[in-house]
Amino acid sequence: MAQETANSIKRVGVIGGGQLAWMMGPAAQKLGLNLVVQTPQQSDPAVAIAHSTVLAPVADVAATAALAAQCDVITFENEFIDREGLQSLIDRGTIFRPGLDVLTLVLDKRHQREFFAQAGLPNPRYSWLEGDEPDAELAAKAETIGFPLVMKTRRLGYDGQGTTVVKEPSDLSLTWDRFNRVPVLLEELVAFKQELAIMVARSAQGEIAVYPTVETEQVDQICRRVVAPARVSAGVASRMEGIARTLVEALQLVGIVGIECFLTQSDRILINEIAPRTHNSGHYTLDASQTSQFEQQLRAVSDRPLGPTALTCPQTVMVNLLGLAADEATHHQRLEALKQLPNATLYWYTKGIRPGRKLGHITQRLGPGDDPTAAAAAIEAVWYGP
Repeated sequence: MAQETANSIKRVGVIGGGQLAWMMGPAAQKLGLNLVVQTPQQSDPAVAIAHSTVLAPVADVAATAALAAQCDVITFENEFIDREGLQSLIDRGTIFRPGLDVLTLVLDKRHQREFFAQAGLPNPRYSWLEGDEPDAELAAKAETIGFPLVMKTRRLGYDGQGTTVVKEPSDLSLTWDRFNRVPVLLEELVAFKQELAIMVARSAQGEIAVYPTVETEQVDQICRRVVAPARVSAGVASRMEGIARTLVEALQLVGIVGIECFLTQSDRILINEIAPRTHNSGHYTLDASQTSQFEQQLRAVSDRPLGPTALTCPQTVMVNLLGLAADEATHHQRLEALKQLPNATLYWYTKGIRPGRKLGHITQRLGPGDDPTAAAAAIEAVWYGP
């Protein structure tokens, strides 16, 4: 602890003021850090836990310059930044962790895929378009991948936005037209048996901390539930850890990253995508790990020793609470019902309610004989209905 007390980094800037920054609050207090948050609205969740706030859009470079004046280091809750604009701040001494090159990488899915390939990490088959190619080239590239395939916008897509399955060659041009012919990635539609994820942190000194592999389940392309640890073989878990370590070393990451993967019927692992920040698949760590992902991110970017990552219970489930097509009273009635569940912790992000929006999550700690699928289904029945 003496090393932490003597640390010179005391003020951490956070670009983005949503729930991911909000959940850093208790960890910042524990570590003796002041958080300064850049976010557009006074009502954004992280304003409540910030030492001070810069009210501005996350891509506002002038606002980030004002943020930098109040901080020792800046990290991110949101990667949709003005990369070119922020370079001028680096030239004036601002420290971003992770570095802007890492953020640039994830802003374009083609660049992600190429980076994974260069690092020897497992990709599905893929190709790409820049937006000005004729239909014949689109058809030729799609043919090398095979149908059905997935078309994704290369920039700004998340939670399933900008992602469509193309079943037949005749649907290709129409689908791209609906995307306004923006640059896209074409990928094989992976026949997976499980979707897996893993969180991993790395410090500036090269220390690495890897969390257990977890299972994620999506509904309408948005994460609905997470089971930790994943119900996979020791070999699969070991390979997931190897991928995590290889990735953060290749990135020279300082911070934390979530890695989403597909597990095929033959136990082949393929990377889907990464997020160089805290991630939905790591929310369970708040209640079921020795060090939460939020504390780990702050430890990494503030030059504190990384914390242990072991689970503090045999297994756990996390369920996302999305906005319902119901009034506010119904939401709060169901929240009260969730609070009665045993060994469960509820997080409500205090965001405006609208259908499909991530409004909160709940984590339930489980014993060795409990069925995590049944536990998650019971939570979902309370929130979403039978």
